[in-house]
Amino acid sequence: MATKKKEILFDFPNPMDNNFLVGHRDTLKAFMNAWADHEKHPIHPVWMLCGPRGIGKATLAYKIAKQVYGNVGDFFILDLAHNLDEHGNTKPDAKAISVHTVRNMIEKMQMSSMSGQWRVVLIDAADELTEAAENAILKLLEEPPQKTLFLLVTHQLSKVLPTVRSRARVEKMHPLTTSELRELCVRFMPDTEISSEILKLSNGSFGKIANLKATGGDAIYDELLSVLQNKHSTASDMMRLAEKIAESPALYGIVLDAIAYLNLADIYPAANQAISDITRLNLKPDVTIFRIINEIKNVYRYSLSFNR
Repeated sequence: MATKKKEILFDFPNPMDNNFLVGHRDTLKAFMNAWADHEKHPIHPVWMLCGPRGIGKATLAYKIAKQVYGNVGDFFILDLAHNLDEHGNTKPDAKAISVHTVRNMIEKMQMSSMSGQWRVVLIDAADELTEAAENAILKLLEEPPQKTLFLLVTHQLSKVLPTVRSRARVEKMHPLTTSELRELCVRFMPDTEISSEILKLSNGSFGKIANLKATGGDAIYDELLSVLQNKHSTASDMMRLAEKIAESPALYGIVLDAIAYLNLADIYPAANQAISDITRLNLKPDVTIFRIINEIKNVYRYSLSFNR
């Protein structure tokens, strides 16, 4: 059995407490212009901030929220950390935001409706709502309460109900540039070496860099490529590597990165689905990842022989 690896600790602030926003000036400017004119021209009540994980969507959402409710109005946060079960107890280990969390928020909103101040509902993330929770939100968005702003952080727009999307102003946020990534690395990981390879591997996501460095994933990724490209590597080598990757769900994605690096696009969809099934079907992660690595190696070896 693989030895549990000690993760490196970094002092990353919660998006709620982070005032250091890098990038996304166009989205922030669009909102600030709309807010500055909201007394003459009503602001759109639902803003959906879309883009890959780890690019600063939640940081921007909290920055906007603080501008609107101004520590005077009410602020409602719906995320996995504040998730509730049917008894009203916090259940932060859930994999989706429950309908009970949404209903609790709606009840509190009804109690605060007489304050006259602006209220903000921040959902992080809209694509992590259960179907029942999403339908409950939809009913609220169909007739948004007065002086209420909804901020919906969204990682995968395709996973959000079309009826919810249609009621939102969708702001598509882009991956961070290399210079923006370096700025964040200097700020939050000043004593850590960040290679050009890791910056490229991140695909514009600082969150991905943070996960890779905190878990040692950069070194494991290098090892993964070495095993895949070495014609003498064995099933034992691949199993040891699968066990390392299986220790942290944050590392599962490096298997997909390896597929992209080796230009094996045909097997990407099946591998992506298999990784999703680890959580969805409660599969053994080391066994599933081993099978994916083995498939990558077989296809890569065949591609080399075919192109000779």
